[in-house]
Amino acid sequence: MPEPLSCAGSINSRGLRFSRAMVFAIEQINNSTELLPGIKLGYEIYDSCSSVSVAGDWTRCLNTGDKCSQSGMVMGVVGASGSTRSISMSHIIGPFNIPQVSYFATCACLSDKQQYPSFFRTIPSDQFQADALAKLVKHFGWTWIGAVRADSDYGNNGMASFLHAASKEGICVEYSESFYRTHPRSRIERVADVIRRSTAKVVVAFISTADMRILLEELSRKPSPPRQWIGSEAWVTDPDMLRFSFCAGAIGFGIEKSVIPGLRDFLLDLSPSKVADSPLLTMFWEEAFNCRLPVKDQTPDFD
Repeated sequence: MPEPLSCAGSINSRGLRFSRAMVFAIEQINNSTELLPGIKLGYEIYDSCSSVSVAGDWTRCLNTGDKCSQSGMVMGVVGASGSTRSISMSHIIGPFNIPQVSYFATCACLSDKQQYPSFFRTIPSDQFQADALAKLVKHFGWTWIGAVRADSDYGNNGMASFLHAASKEGICVEYSESFYRTHPRSRIERVADVIRRSTAKVVVAFISTADMRILLEELSRKPSPPRQWIGSEAWVTDPDMLRFSFCAGAIGFGIEKSVIPGLRDFLLDLSPSKVADSPLLTMFWEEAFNCRLPVKDQTPDFD
């Protein structure tokens, strides 16, 4: 029998910020007498651990009310952040007409209402990004490029759209490689070697942050000729990528930002007692500040 599913590794601070922003919005709605008068919103937050299997398990729990959900009366689902996980969730809850709203799943395939009738999102389809990336590459006169993608719904669909748009712009592709974070290291090494040996100086990467980090770590093991990276929004706007100096100067498109009054104060208002109420926040606190949080309402024990 396979081992029980479990999360491993460090916490994704970007995902945590997304979830905290949602909590802030819900509290703003519940405290308002104008937005939804007479209605209170409740929520439960689950960690998919960037895993399709874990996301599927949580979704089945939500659907049945067994063990996971206290009421079993789920009116809607927010998430997941990734396209493949959102697709798997939609296949489970779609037949029950439970609305699903993702804030980060961008695969153009999810716009198909025949397959995903109850799926919605607050972020544009990758079709727009693929077309824009092709025009960006053409704008700088780069007509000989390499292409790398995540072997997932996000990467495969996004890169297919980009290559189609690039061909219309007269852009030639020396290679098109794919990999996924669970592939053997030999597969990732091969992709890294293709990039090192190629004559194309520009690399377009349609990859999620988790996969891109693995590729860049592999590339950092052995010096490589300078490359101009063109990135999809998933990784090119992630501050964590700045630690790879050879990736400096990467360009791509980002989602328009907005200033949300009160959000900054809400995110920073985390006392040890509030953190202790949440296992997720406790993990973040101990990882970020290199300390150990003891029993609630006690002063943190800094190592």
